[in-house]
Amino acid sequence: MLDRIHLAIVQEVERQGSLTAAANVLHVTQSALSHSMKKLERQLGTDIWLREGRSLRLTQGGQYLLAVANRVLPQLTLAEDRLRQFAQGERGELRIGMECHPCYQWLLKVVSPYLAAWPDVDVDVKQKFQFGGIGALFGYEIDLLVTPDPLYKPGLIFEPVFDYEQVLVVAADHKLAKEDYVKPRQLTNEVLVTYPVPTDRLDIYNLFFTPAGVTPRRHKVIETTDIMLQIVASGRGVAALPRWLVLEYASKMNLVPIRLGKNGIAKQIFLGAREADVGIDYLRAFIEEAREPDAPIIFGL
Repeated sequence: MLDRIHLAIVQEVERQGSLTAAANVLHVTQSALSHSMKKLERQLGTDIWLREGRSLRLTQGGQYLLAVANRVLPQLTLAEDRLRQFAQGERGELRIGMECHPCYQWLLKVVSPYLAAWPDVDVDVKQKFQFGGIGALFGYEIDLLVTPDPLYKPGLIFEPVFDYEQVLVVAADHKLAKEDYVKPRQLTNEVLVTYPVPTDRLDIYNLFFTPAGVTPRRHKVIETTDIMLQIVASGRGVAALPRWLVLEYASKMNLVPIRLGKNGIAKQIFLGAREADVGIDYLRAFIEEAREPDAPIIFGL
């Protein structure tokens, strides 16, 4: 009764805004599309759309069908792609999503030996998602999510794979460069340079500024690590980055890492995946390649 084409029609009509446009995308005639959906409505005993002038509005049943389409169609497409790869003698594709800007350099060190060990697995890295990393996992846009801030959801699994310390980075001649650690109020006259991430997801705000009730003088957003650190090295701002990343640049750019607070800010990089996929050998192998020994497994709550 309910076929894949029905789900595709509902999804495309919503995307394209009309039956005609959807029919063009699906390579069917508008009359065939309309006939197929009217037949389904008769079988189900409920309308999928209500016509309002020249536009269509989804009914409650139509909204439900759209939600099913958005959930099921990506899974079917992924299954077909993987089976096609198996048929062609390929192992599969591992799509890695990045929700952590500075983690890219870390990821490169993991990907290199992985590619050598799994030459028949195609690896792709995606850095931008329409609905965020968790949505990309649930939507089957990616298979692994690299993030320092896991959101525990049923059906997902997160594994901590790398420990690091978030530190303040300043120019070597900055007035704070010789400090063992800095307090929040010492940065109230500074320009803070960060990646383009909402402040409510920045550790330096959540774990450093906000608890102390202070903010920096100005917040400047930069997309690339190299430019960010060049700005810091020129004395035009300070930044908060992983210590290991700062140390890679420190000597050639005259940068100094400083602990944030007396006890510092300890963080971890996590790899997230759909729980049903963790048994796939090449996906499991990537997690093991990245994972520190004896790190625990954390399932969605």
